[in-house]
Amino acid sequence: MAGANEDLDSCSWAARLRRFAKSVIPKRAVREILEYRKYKPHERPLYIRLRVTNGLRLVNPRLKKAPMKARSFLFVCFGNIMRSPMCEALMKRAIENSRVDMRVLSAGLNATSGRPAHPWSVVAAREFGIDLSQHRARPLNSEMLDHADAIFAMDYRNQVELLCRYPAIRDKVFMLSAYAGEGYRSIEIQDPFFGDEEETRRCYALLQHCVDNLVATLGVGAKRELVESATGVNMSIESSGSQRAERS
Repeated sequence: MAGANEDLDSCSWAARLRRFAKSVIPKRAVREILEYRKYKPHERPLYIRLRVTNGLRLVNPRLKKAPMKARSFLFVCFGNIMRSPMCEALMKRAIENSRVDMRVLSAGLNATSGRPAHPWSVVAAREFGIDLSQHRARPLNSEMLDHADAIFAMDYRNQVELLCRYPAIRDKVFMLSAYAGEGYRSIEIQDPFFGDEEETRRCYALLQHCVDNLVATLGVGAKRELVESATGVNMSIESSGSQRAERS
């Protein structure tokens, strides 16, 4: 009985300690700790280095943009079912009347081959005149990376995984948020997978803005005005909330 009581006391103290920690540690710090724990042990040093150098303004990834001579573009996200396929479709449409030969592709760092676009993506994309109903996810491979002149990541996780798996491509990796404009302060374009259909619409408005600006810097295609949906959807391009959960 004594041993059982000691175990109960231990659990009780542990629970009290956790509650105390939650009460004194800022929520932002808790979020950062949880985010850090998502990374694999060998990825964590790079993640910390990126966050520190960006946070101290030692490096500004928003200033690093693809060279004007780039002609092969690869958009990368987690699963290739929401953000990157939309970017691929938007850019292909933006350059379809261009006389410049360009290659545009998308892929997922953790994609399941053949998986269809997320239902929210299909619905939201239609409001931008894009059909993702036939899209099927493609896992990223080294051949895609070799042929790309510019590789666009959406968030820190994409960037860290790319650089850890393929360190030789460092100079070709860019954050797509570099094309979001002055009104968008975040370095990341968050995954709407952790939100809802409305957040997917907001994300897609931001992606269209980024792609339009990217194409404009290349001097090909015509910059197209953003058109809000007839349903009155708010196409705000401001940074949306942080990720809500870890994928299973």
